[in-house]
Amino acid sequence: MITGINHVTLAVSDLERSFAFYTEVLGLTPLAKWQRGAYLQAGDDWICLSLDADARNAPHPDYTHLAFSVPSQAFNDTADAIRASNATIWKHNSSEGDSLYFLDPDGHKLEIHSGDLNSRLAALRERPYDGLEWFVQQQG
Repeated sequence: MITGINHVTLAVSDLERSFAFYTEVLGLTPLAKWQRGAYLQAGDDWICLSLDADARNAPHPDYTHLAFSVPSQAFNDTADAIRASNATIWKHNSSEGDSLYFLDPDGHKLEIHSGDLNSRLAALRERPYDGLEWFVQQQG
């Protein structure tokens, strides 16, 4: 039985550049770094940056992305830091809560989001998606 997501590994073409972006711009906590990789902590989760000659050099064309939680009181400062880094913005927010969609230096699609699963489900109750089917008991 799966109990959660253990970690996310991102292939990067330049470890130093990516390490700086994830720690200095996004504020992830560095845990360990070696010649070909690094472990970073984001809340209770961890990210591995892995140096890879085959790392992407452009964003994947679909909507797949990794979203980081940001407290609402820190959202604007974090978004400003991302914009100041000249990260490419790849989508404009149309969901509940504050979100900023941006690319990392290798073109991985990322997002910072100030909502959580409960706020997303509440928004879904107010404005259901076409064909919505619930698998959890609705509360309140």
